[in-house]
Amino acid sequence: MTNLIRFSPTSDMRRLQREIDQVFDTFFPTRNGDNGSESAVWSPRVDLSETDDLYLIHLDLPGLRKEDVEINFQDGQLTVSGERRLEETEEQHKYVRVERSYGKFFRSFTLPKLVNADKIQATFEHGELTIRVPKAEESKPRRIEVS
Repeated sequence: MTNLIRFSPTSDMRRLQREIDQVFDTFFPTRNGDNGSESAVWSPRVDLSETDDLYLIHLDLPGLRKEDVEINFQDGQLTVSGERRLEETEEQHKYVRVERSYGKFFRSFTLPKLVNADKIQATFEHGELTIRVPKAEESKPRRIEVS
């Protein structure tokens, strides 16, 4: 009997990305808060944007609650970490396919020195974490009048 396998270049690329991430995680373990050295199992997708007044960081964290996420800022490093747990049920499921990532996640961002760290805000809504990092007054663009 002949098996047909659907060609999917995106799934092949995702598999390759996971394999490369695993190699890098072996050589460059991540740090997660005060718990010592722990490797991230997956990384949430991120969008970064900038306005004249602030930096915006959007992380996709579907299936998580705000209690599952920890945000730290120290020495110019903004770190977002947490864990997505697989729901345990009394019934034993025999999974045919699992594409969602579970376990610890970790993302770290090096921010410019001229940010107002005391005013960093984070909101979590509909599985999206939004972090607003205000720029310090010195770093904002100024208009200079020509005399």
